[in-house]
Amino acid sequence: MFQKLLLLFKIKELRYKILFVLVMLAIFRVAAVIPIPGIDQQRLADFFSGNQFFGLLNIFSGGALENLSIVMLGVAPYITATIIMQLLTMIFPALKEMYQESGEEGRQKFNQISRYLTLPLAVVQGYGFLSLLKNQGVLPELSLFQFFVNILIVTSGTIFLMWLGELITEKGIGNGISLIIFSGIVVSVPLSIVRSITTFTPDKLPAYVVFSAVSLLVIAGVVFITEGQRRVPINYAKRVRGSRVYGGVSTYLPLKVNQAGVIPIIFALSILLFPSMIANFVAAFGGGRIAELATSFSNSFQNNLWVYGSFYFLLVVVFTYFYTAVTFDPKAIADNIQKQGGFVPGIRPGQQTADFLYRILNRTTLIGAVFLGSIAVMPFLTTGITGVGAIGGTALLIVVSVVLETMKQVESQLVMREYEGF
Repeated sequence: MFQKLLLLFKIKELRYKILFVLVMLAIFRVAAVIPIPGIDQQRLADFFSGNQFFGLLNIFSGGALENLSIVMLGVAPYITATIIMQLLTMIFPALKEMYQESGEEGRQKFNQISRYLTLPLAVVQGYGFLSLLKNQGVLPELSLFQFFVNILIVTSGTIFLMWLGELITEKGIGNGISLIIFSGIVVSVPLSIVRSITTFTPDKLPAYVVFSAVSLLVIAGVVFITEGQRRVPINYAKRVRGSRVYGGVSTYLPLKVNQAGVIPIIFALSILLFPSMIANFVAAFGGGRIAELATSFSNSFQNNLWVYGSFYFLLVVVFTYFYTAVTFDPKAIADNIQKQGGFVPGIRPGQQTADFLYRILNRTTLIGAVFLGSIAVMPFLTTGITGVGAIGGTALLIVVSVVLETMKQVESQLVMREYEGF
């Protein structure tokens, strides 16, 4: 494996791609530490240390939210825009045809619309976050012009990161958006290790042992589920054209256990953000009893780990099924298999094959959904058991998934140059 890594730097084109990715990520990290004007750093640190929910949102901003940097929203608006566009394919047949049936040109138009949608979403999310943080005392009282300038800054930061991600995908190796999130998670690891060492006392040793063991189990589970597949055998009938015989081979259709990736967790976080934002909005503009009720609801929802964790788990499970249904159509897959002269052994082509794939998909998705839900609530469970801190199950899921995907792309680059992969 180390010999293959050395080959990456010996090949000029691959060396250029790797260096380009590193430079782009370095630019992102510089932007992530440039704060917007007028921040109370102490109040900001206290706010994030006492709120696990915004700690999770900080993951998807690549670590920029905890600094209230100019790129504090990260790539979250772009991810939200992509999810909305994929959901709209279920409502508008023209979008579905553009995304799934029009080839590369159609997908480029689809992605362009997602980029346009990112702008208003970034404005709305920037306004919501800044209003919430101002109500919490993290931001001082700002004039209307100053507030508008801050919204303009964080919106521009999101567009800038989206551009960086597109450049990395086009000229580097791996998915640019995923690598930006990945870098924000990895860069916080050394600081967490130093903090754990400096605050270590002998009475915390059992908790640290449990913490480390659960972390290793989570990593192993993420790799196992991410790579897990249910292989459906497919046979192709022989076809004679002239003097040549085509088909007559056996292959399989891989159905991944986790078809949805980390998208359901992102969608669940977006939904869970609304009650707190609405409650804070009512508390800020309401008066008397209404403001007290809104503040009480917001605090009880965020501070009660059992209530919050239960809602979080259920939303992740529901959105896993929902997103899988959007991105994987058993009927279309069955039709394509039938058009190519293929069939599942023992199953009639057409509708019966679609029903068969649907049953298998439901069972595999159940495992993936429960796994994603468990990963999502892992920080709350671990904090309650060990008292040390939260294992970033979501962060580990992102890191492992990005590493596996990037390794596959690197391997394909080496195979194209007639080298063996990892």
